[in-house]
Amino acid sequence: MASPIHTALRKLLPSKVPPSLSSAPGTLYQVLSRYPQDGVGLKVHQTRWGAKGAQGSYWEVTRTKLKCEGEHGKAWGILVWKGKRVSENDERIPGGLKYRWSVGESQAKPVPKQPQSS
Repeated sequence: MASPIHTALRKLLPSKVPPSLSSAPGTLYQVLSRYPQDGVGLKVHQTRWGAKGAQGSYWEVTRTKLKCEGEHGKAWGILVWKGKRVSENDERIPGGLKYRWSVGESQAKPVPKQPQSS
C-alpha cells in the first residue's frame, strides 16, 4: 500500500517525463539541449553507427548555437572515427536533424542470428 506522501507526490509529478529530462535518443539539438552549456564537451554519436560496425566513433562537441529550445541549431565538434581522431580543427556536425543521436561512443550492436536451413 502506498503511503500518503507517495500518493501526493505522484499527483504533483507529470506522468510523462519532459523531453529535457529524457535520456532517449533524439535529434542532435534535442540531445545537446538537455545538458549544461548546451552540451559543449559531450561525446555524441548517431545511433545507426553501431549497426554499421563503427564502434568507438563519436563527435566531441566544441561549440553550439541552439534555437527554439533545442529544436534547431548548429553544432561544431571534432570527429573521432573508430578510435582515431579524424579532424584537427572543429567542424560543423552534419545530420543534426536527419538522424537519431545519443550521448557517448557508439557501441557494436549484436547481429541477430538467422536460423540455419537444413
